[in-house]
Amino acid sequence: MLPPEVLPGDMLFVMENATLDDFGIITSRVHMAWTRVTCGRLKSDYRYSAKVVYNSFVWPTMTDEMRKKISATAQGILDARAAHPDCTLADLYDPLAMPPDLRAAHEANDRAVFAAYGLAPDTPEPEIVAHLFKLYNEKTKGN
Repeated sequence: MLPPEVLPGDMLFVMENATLDDFGIITSRVHMAWTRVTCGRLKSDYRYSAKVVYNSFVWPTMTDEMRKKISATAQGILDARAAHPDCTLADLYDPLAMPPDLRAAHEANDRAVFAAYGLAPDTPEPEIVAHLFKLYNEKTKGN
């Protein structure tokens, strides 16, 4: 829950009671592939929509072991970020200057999330998106 002094605007999305495995999935290449296909854009910036992007995203069916693994890799991302306290998120995620420990943490997280979706770690983005749309179609029974 947000503290009472935080007044979120209409462009802030909050996942109340989110878990580490939720964070791991949201920060994965799988979710980013979905985001790139389903998001609107303003200029070149993504316009994330809870109704279109988040609510249509199909979360994997996970075993407790998968959930623990993704939670551990998500914690690895947070730990790697914390190891660079003087860096902004823009600094941390600069593609040319990303700290190696953070890159490795994201790669480990992606492997865990790919496994939860039954995907190989080297699955190209078009195949990730096709897999997610297949899951979406199954979930909604084509409606």
